[in-house]
Amino acid sequence: MAETSPGNGATPSRAPESAPGEPTRLLRAALHEVSTVIVGQERMVERSLIALVARGHCLIEGVPGIAKTLAVSTLAKVAGGSFSRIQFTPDLVPSDIIGTRIYRPSTEGFDVELGPVFANFVLADEINRAPAKVQSALLEVMAERQVSLGGTTHPLPSPFIVLATQNPVESEGVYPLPEAQRDRFLMKVDVRHPRAHEEMEILRRMSTDPPVAHQILDPVTLSELQADAERVHVHQLIADYVVRLVMATREPENYQMPDLGNVLEVGASPRASLGLVAAARALALLRGRDYVLPDDVRVLAHDVIAHRLVLTFDALADGVTAHQVVDRILSTVLAPRVIWDEPPSGETASFASRR
Repeated sequence: MAETSPGNGATPSRAPESAPGEPTRLLRAALHEVSTVIVGQERMVERSLIALVARGHCLIEGVPGIAKTLAVSTLAKVAGGSFSRIQFTPDLVPSDIIGTRIYRPSTEGFDVELGPVFANFVLADEINRAPAKVQSALLEVMAERQVSLGGTTHPLPSPFIVLATQNPVESEGVYPLPEAQRDRFLMKVDVRHPRAHEEMEILRRMSTDPPVAHQILDPVTLSELQADAERVHVHQLIADYVVRLVMATREPENYQMPDLGNVLEVGASPRASLGLVAAARALALLRGRDYVLPDDVRVLAHDVIAHRLVLTFDALADGVTAHQVVDRILSTVLAPRVIWDEPPSGETASFASRR
């Protein structure tokens, strides 16, 4: 996490309604270009872009036919850079995705053949169809952004993001993601069927001459946007709010929620705190601000925290979901209060503690 200013430090310089700068304009243009192909599913597209700007990975879960793969491939085309799609199947082996060493009789030596993960955008389609050994091969790729083959470390291109999809309803030939791998995803987005008016628009738009998205960004511009997001101001009270939300998943009895002790077996890891701040910064930049508000944290809390929680067997038997737990925590752990001022130099925001 980048350094945050103390509670009595400098305040942000722009209000939420301020005119968007160049980074915000580019991000909004990219979102608009994706929306020319993808009807509805605004949340999925926005979260995928936020994960990209926040240097994280995104897991998209939904039933077949709701444009998960199309949304990811379209975002990759709009953002520029290299793109690779890996269709996960039960017979996949680790070398199929990270690469392997091949013996060349002509040279009497081994050559390294790099796998399809060496791309800026990696679409791991139906990731839960591959066995644990293949899924674990992605751990180093996602966390360290490198691959070790034959005693040599090969760095992945930058920027780099894994966008994975999975089907929640099938049970045959499906291997649930281990907790360690779920924790490597910055966000997990649940996608539902489109609504009636969106379905009509899909029919109108796709049944004749399907639209094609155009490239808006490139790897260099994308790296600059990631750097812009890391410079977004995070007030000390906002950082404290993030920590309290995450700590409430581990020690609910210390946050007036003793009943959650029988619901939560394992709380969120420190990656949740880091990821929530990084994602909130990216969302603030998308919304045209150079500072984070409590609403940015609250909006993204489900996507960043829920998939990291491990519920007890009793909670699962009672039908309790991780999203319900996050709802309870958000309603109990109070956010800092935003105080808007109007000095001669323009409107600014300061924060007051509210616990």
